Parts: sequence; C-alpha cells; structure tokens
Amino acid sequence: MDRIEQMKQTLQPVREKLISHPLYHSLQSLEDLQLFSASHVFAVWDFMSLLKALQMRLTCTTVPWVPVGNAETRYLINEIVLGEESDVDPGGHRTSHFELYLQAMHQMGADTKPIKNFIEAIRRGEKSEEALKRLSVSEGIRDFVRFTLEIATQAPTHVQAAVFTFGREDLIPDLFMGIVRELSDLHPEKLGLFRYYLERHIEVDGEHHSKLAMQMVSLLCDNQPHYWQEAMDAANAALRYRLRLWDTIYASLPLRAAAAL
Repeated sequence: MDRIEQMKQTLQPVREKLISHPLYHSLQSLEDLQLFSASHVFAVWDFMSLLKALQMRLTCTTVPWVPVGNAETRYLINEIVLGEESDVDPGGHRTSHFELYLQAMHQMGADTKPIKNFIEAIRRGEKSEEALKRLSVSEGIRDFVRFTLEIATQAPTHVQAAVFTFGREDLIPDLFMGIVRELSDLHPEKLGLFRYYLERHIEVDGEHHSKLAMQMVSLLCDNQPHYWQEAMDAANAALRYRLRLWDTIYASLPLRAAAAL
C-alpha cells in the first residue's frame, strides 16, 4: 500500500464523522442554508489563502523571475490555482470560487457583512488576527481560520499541501447535495447559484483537483518518513478543526438553539 492510501485509511474515521455529521440532516430550510453559508464562507476564503501560500512556495511569484522547485509541482499547483481563482459562473463569466460563493450568498439572502468586513480590513492592511477579534462570529470560526492561517504562514510546504489536500477536498456528502437540490427546486430563484457552486465544487475540486493535490503531497513528502508523519498529523488536525466548525454551526441552527433553551 502506498503512502497516500495509508493516509486515507488513517484519516477515514474522522472523515466519516464529518461526512455523517448531524449538521446535514438539520439543513432543512432556506433559513438554515443562509445561516450555514454565513459561517462556511470563512472556510471558502481561507482555503484560497492556503492555496496561494502553496503557489508562493512552489513557484516564483517575484520579479526578477527565477525557476523554483521542480516543474511537476509547479504544474500541479498552477493547475489548481487556475481552476479555483478563474473558474466560470453559470453565465460563462470568469470568477473565483470564493467570489462565486459570495454571489450565491447574496442570491439566497445570507448575511455577507462579517466576511466582507473581514476582507475589507485585510485590504486596508490590518492584521488578520486583529480583524478576526473584531468580527461578530463564533469562536469556532475564529479558531478554524487561525489554524489555517498559521499553516499558511508558518508550516513547511509538505504540511501545507497535506492540510490543503486532506483537510478540505472531497468533503461534501451525497446527503447534503440531495438536500440542497430539493431546496433549490423549491426556491430556484434563491438557491440556483448555491447549487451550481456545490456541483461545480464536486466536479472540479473533488474529481480533478484532489488527484492533482495528492500527487503534490507525494512529491513533496517523497521518501522522507518524518515528512509523511508531519503531513498526517497536520491533516488530522485540520479535519478536527473542520469537525469543530460543523459542531458550531449545528448548535447555532434555529431548531438546535431552541432545544438548548
């Protein structure tokens, strides 16, 4: 069994907890999806930050240009960046997956103010930690973003690649897609873009980008056992932070919040 398959098997128990999380069963209305997206959008944003951190490590992003790394890893990360940062919306217009998600939130009537305020603070040059502290979001969201940004700014490249690959890709269960399709049939004018985003995510990220990302992890870890162990530990931590994020969103849904009173 190769190292990637070993990682998949080791991470499977926590992945199963995520895929079978009761959050999905609780998303039964448009209001539920509005609340879900207002939290989940932070995971969509910091995914892009992790992606760009990898591109900066594996390619040359400065002038004058010099060759960096090897051509295979440059190809893998640039191919993923192309799809994530310059995909197409339903009308064929170029957009990033993050911007597409924001459009979907706007269409469904979800609250985009926290994520937009956060982005604007960073554009003004404010440190992400300070911007996070001022946001009116749950501690689960803050911790999730802090972990990702710590990986993106401080971790070795092979660890970044492992978190990107195993901590984010291919985590949308069929159950969730079924619920979204049913709700979008009831509210096509509100959930058409959200449904498109998820279906596009599965098509591009789950089927194509995940394979490229796994190749990237293999190349970066190579034949270094301690690299593989560090990659495993980081991927496991990333999945557990995602699990905590799901717990946070689940507890905030109207039926759950009412039951807790």
